[in-house]
Amino acid sequence: MKKLKIFHLITLSELGGAQTVMANLANKLAKKHDVTVLAGEGDGQMFALLDSKIRKIHIPLLKRAISPVSDLRTFLALRRLYKQYRPDIIHLHSSKAGVLGRLAFPPDKIIYTVHGFDSIRRVYRRFLPLERLLQHRCRAVVAVSRYDVKSLREERIMHNIFCVPNGVKPQKRTLKSFNLPPNFKKKILCIARVPNPEKKLKKGRTAFVKRFDLFFKTAKLLPEYAFIWIGNQKPLKDPPPNIFCLGVLPYAESYNQLADVFMLPTNYEGMPMSVLEAQYFGLPVVASNVSGLNELVINGENGYTAANAAAAFAKKIKYILEHPAVHQKFSRSAKAHFQQNFTAEKMVNGYLKIYNLI
Repeated sequence: MKKLKIFHLITLSELGGAQTVMANLANKLAKKHDVTVLAGEGDGQMFALLDSKIRKIHIPLLKRAISPVSDLRTFLALRRLYKQYRPDIIHLHSSKAGVLGRLAFPPDKIIYTVHGFDSIRRVYRRFLPLERLLQHRCRAVVAVSRYDVKSLREERIMHNIFCVPNGVKPQKRTLKSFNLPPNFKKKILCIARVPNPEKKLKKGRTAFVKRFDLFFKTAKLLPEYAFIWIGNQKPLKDPPPNIFCLGVLPYAESYNQLADVFMLPTNYEGMPMSVLEAQYFGLPVVASNVSGLNELVINGENGYTAANAAAAFAKKIKYILEHPAVHQKFSRSAKAHFQQNFTAEKMVNGYLKIYNLI
């Protein structure tokens, strides 16, 4: 393949699952190609994940919320950047960037990755007609799971659909301990962004997709185990003695090395990076039985999916931790499942096959 000029456009510049996927892909591509990453609102921490060879352009006017003025100015900025750099391939990530990018750029150069279609299908259904209309303004619509492929087709988005599962390359870092009291038998970890764990889940609020309330109730059922949450932006006031909220930590995935089970309570997902990272480190996973999570967590092999009820989560976690042979089997299977299906190299090769179509 000749050296290509590649644009990656994503809505938010903060850290998150879609940003991690995009950064892994961009860094791999930058070894042989000219890569530019354009990102919108946020704290810009995502840019720190990128290789120094990558051109980084912050577009603060690109926002998740609809704003006619900001959206028009972003559209014009994208047109100017296209004329300035003339990329060969334009890879759009997330729904807002997917809309503006497909309007601003030539459709025959565009690939659009949907990082979790349930966020549109379940929360932002009013935008489905726009997604159906714009499916023809790109060369490929990429889903990250077989579940999302099925969901896209059910919503009559069927034009040039591909599936490329997410891939990660976690970094192993030396960590001493969680510095917890010594009386807990085992440690259950969840890594997920939640703005304020004190607030109750509200229907239709994407900020509350991750179910801290379910995590809290499960922990209360299993007081002999430590439950650790990384990613809360505000502290939890007066937590039970076995719940520890550590806030936002750099290289959070490395803390999987210190845990015994990974837990993900959620209302819906794309293909969560946190689960892939946990499996890389050999952790059995207990996760909500939603979206495409059963493509990652194979019941009875590397963990369990469970109904969104504290008793269901507690039963599965307790079973794994009280049966060492089961834990060891799940740990080995988690590593093998990751290596076979979800490495960064496998993801990059999947996208290169699509790039070759342009």
